[in-house]
Order: sequence, then C-alpha cells, then structure tokens
Amino acid sequence: MANQPATTALAAALSNWRRHLVAVSLVVVAFAVATMFASSTAYYGAALVAFAVWMGWFVLTVVDLIGRADF
Repeated sequence: MANQPATTALAAALSNWRRHLVAVSLVVVAFAVATMFASSTAYYGAALVAFAVWMGWFVLTVVDLIGRADF
C-alpha cells in the first residue's frame, strides 16, 4: 500500500487512459449497434450496457484509488 496523499492518489487513479478508452469504446459500440436496429428496445439495451460499463469503470477506479491513497 502506497503512502500518497488522497489528491495525488486520485490523480494517479484517473490517469489510466486505457481504462477510459475501453469504457468509452464499449459505450460507443453499444449505441452504434442500437442505432443499426433503431428500436426503443435496442436503445434501452445500449443504455443498460452504458450503465454497466460506467459502474465497472467507477469500481475499478475507486479500487485503484484506495490502493494508492493513505487515508
């Protein structure tokens, strides 16, 4: 466990560009597929995928933050 201040740990946890790129790519693909089907069910499914991706991104970022910070 690192002994970094919380603000430094937060900046380090948010600096993982690969995590951001994967999350945005998954959401864009989900909405692109929904656009191809052009139905309300497809858009609802894409919104569910976007929410699940956001939750996964959030949990991974917070776990990274907690692992780095000295609270």
